[in-house]
Amino acid sequence: MTRDVCIVGAGAAGAGAAYALRNSKANVTILEKSNGVCGRAATRRKHGCCYDHGANYVKDPDHRTERLIRDLGEDGLVDIDDPIWTFDADGVISPGDSRDQHKWTWTEGITQLAKRLLDRSNATVERETRVAAIDHNPDTTYWSVVDAEGDRHGPYDDVILTPPAPQTASLLTEMGWGDHCMMALREAIGSVDYRTIRSVMLHYPFELDFPWYALVNTDKEHDVGWVAREECKDDHVPDGESLLVVQLSPEWSAAHYDDPLDEISDVVAAKVATLLDDDRLRDPDWVDGQRWRYALPDGVANREVIRRGEPDGLYFAGDWTIGEGRVHAALWSGIEVGERIVDT
Repeated sequence: MTRDVCIVGAGAAGAGAAYALRNSKANVTILEKSNGVCGRAATRRKHGCCYDHGANYVKDPDHRTERLIRDLGEDGLVDIDDPIWTFDADGVISPGDSRDQHKWTWTEGITQLAKRLLDRSNATVERETRVAAIDHNPDTTYWSVVDAEGDRHGPYDDVILTPPAPQTASLLTEMGWGDHCMMALREAIGSVDYRTIRSVMLHYPFELDFPWYALVNTDKEHDVGWVAREECKDDHVPDGESLLVVQLSPEWSAAHYDDPLDEISDVVAAKVATLLDDDRLRDPDWVDGQRWRYALPDGVANREVIRRGEPDGLYFAGDWTIGEGRVHAALWSGIEVGERIVDT
């Protein structure tokens, strides 16, 4: 029997779900609020540079991710060789970190993950469609989705919700379906807090010489949480230039979330110059920025509760269903949900 499936969100989880449904008898529609795909695994281009300004790479903790990535095509695939080092609250940098496994991206940016998954699926992606609510018809058992313009999409046999937990919880309004179950779902999903992060990109017309690809603050006591060198990725930065992706700590990011980029860029550049002991870094020749209100989940939704809607065709996927703010976690949560739909 052919099923009509709606996936809300074209991030790693949504693309993973569509990929898992590729050989099934399912008509898959993805409703994506932005004009792009891959969500917080985002790529941007500016002044001849290509940079991943959200998630910086895809980890491979158990080799199944590498197998999938290679199956998607090895053209343009980049495995970042340079290591990740650490620093503490005092800015003391130390070699090595347990994160030095495969770090995958692509010459055209990390969004290639979702693009390649979707290219191999049969999904239709409707971009710039912000979902405002979902509804269930108790007479027909079908689902429908209402966008921010008031247009109704559907009917669907199954709906997969993949936005960050706070946004997903806001979609679960009263709709004449499983009132007791819906209350439990809202409570379980709404209980997942998120860390806010601001990314600031700093470009320099000269090369930096460091033995590491990135630095991570392990004690969570520094205003800078992460610094990565995009020039370590093939074809991301022209020769003779450097581009730092700086992610500020959740505390600093929340306190300065609404500050304009031109008001914080000098402050961020000064923090980086001090950390890296290089006064040249106080004066980037151009900057860019991104606010991530829901960057990383601080917890996990009760897995038993969030599966209670599945017999009626309501599914959830995303890093908050796993409790790990990583691209591979979101990806596999979506694939596993798609596989469960295939098996119904």
